[in-house]
Amino acid sequence: MKEIERNLAGKGMRIGIVLSRFNNEIGDGLLSACSAELRKLGVADDDVTLATVPGALESPMVLSKMAQSGKFDALIALGAVIRGDTYHFEVVANESARGISEVQLRTGMPIANAILTTDNDDQALVRMSVKGAEAASVAIEMANLLKSL
Repeated sequence: MKEIERNLAGKGMRIGIVLSRFNNEIGDGLLSACSAELRKLGVADDDVTLATVPGALESPMVLSKMAQSGKFDALIALGAVIRGDTYHFEVVANESARGISEVQLRTGMPIANAILTTDNDDQALVRMSVKGAEAASVAIEMANLLKSL
């Protein structure tokens, strides 16, 4: 059996990041951790493009445009959807995730989804550093995996 090895080499990769500005403290933490991990994996700062959007529901549209541009090897979605007192949380959480998956499958572009969906601010604060770094690793790993197939 031929096994494809995990490859986290990011040198020369071009990465697009879409960051939701809603819950900006969490978003900034995600971005900081993600950027640090991308550098650690060999991605040059000049090879990273950041686009910000008002909220998580706007992320799939910008990710789609980036995926279609041919300018990127992988994309990353960052943001936070924190439960409130209304059904709106479920709509935003579900529809943003569905939209991101749809873009990924339609375009063949790997997208690491690190839009946190949490019950409260404290949960998001605890998770932001880990998920931001994981998003960088996932994006690089998936781009390398798809290239090797």
